[in-house]
Amino acid sequence: MGYHNRLRIVSGILKDKGSLIKTTLSTKRHKASARRVILRATTHGSSVPPSDHRIAAVIGLGHGSRFTACTCIQAVMDRLHRTKDSSVALKCLYTIHNIINKGSFILKDQLAIYPSSGGRNFLNLSTFRDGSDSETCEMSAWVRWYAGILEQNLMVSRVLGYHLNSPRSKNEIIGFLNSDLLKELDVLVNFADYLGNVPADSLYLQRKSLVHEIVRLVSEDYRSVQRETFVRVTELGARMVSLSWSECTEFLSCIDRFEGCKERIAVLLVNRNRNDDLWGLIKETKANLVAAIEKKENEGKMVVVATADNESNKLTRFSQLFRLAPSGRWVEF
Repeated sequence: MGYHNRLRIVSGILKDKGSLIKTTLSTKRHKASARRVILRATTHGSSVPPSDHRIAAVIGLGHGSRFTACTCIQAVMDRLHRTKDSSVALKCLYTIHNIINKGSFILKDQLAIYPSSGGRNFLNLSTFRDGSDSETCEMSAWVRWYAGILEQNLMVSRVLGYHLNSPRSKNEIIGFLNSDLLKELDVLVNFADYLGNVPADSLYLQRKSLVHEIVRLVSEDYRSVQRETFVRVTELGARMVSLSWSECTEFLSCIDRFEGCKERIAVLLVNRNRNDDLWGLIKETKANLVAAIEKKENEGKMVVVATADNESNKLTRFSQLFRLAPSGRWVEF
């Protein structure tokens, strides 16, 4: 570890201690208490994930009042947006991920409605860069990717109406419209598509315990996405005969995109979440869809030909009943 890097870490630790002292002296006790919990969970200095008891302390802030939950989310967002340290940013995102997975409804609610501004990613990290050295530059790519994963996670939750770790009963989607199921399938595929954009050039960073733990959590999310995808592909496959041509093509497009993510995701999740049943279903459904689309296209051509023949017959019958007089008017025979 170089001198400048050690100096940066020591400086960050001293800043954390100064911030903790400042919160201790603050007269705004509720806000100061929440800030201390977040500071302790997202310290400078190491690439080790926050300990279980630090995360539990954060989650515990969601069991109080709405004001306390709001203060917690504000504190972690402030910490995330103000830091220029890639490890601190990853710890903040890891903390947010645990809030999504384990937090109370009130805590998740405050996170979901946090106002977005300044970019496509509501976490505002699409341009994050820690240029301290070559490794922090590579860690910055993980920060940007992880922030996008969490954004996709929350988007899935908004469209499905529940969080990935609290799935709906399979029987509940039977009454859904085709358009609703296709919309949900599309957002699930978007998650998988983004997951495949992992910073492949720096996969070796998974040796760091913080990155390794992040990949583990993301892997669990992907397992949930696979489960939800399986349910919707099965249901839409059962409705294939009743699907319109446009619905079939939209369904096929989703399946193609999902299938295209498989190899890219495998680079990240080596030997994990294979789910052969899902990929077998995808392959079978795709073949059936291609056949169904061809059949619907052929039926459409037959309708067009029949319509054209009908119009031709009408014109022939018209010419048989009438003739054009010298005056330019049609007269009946």
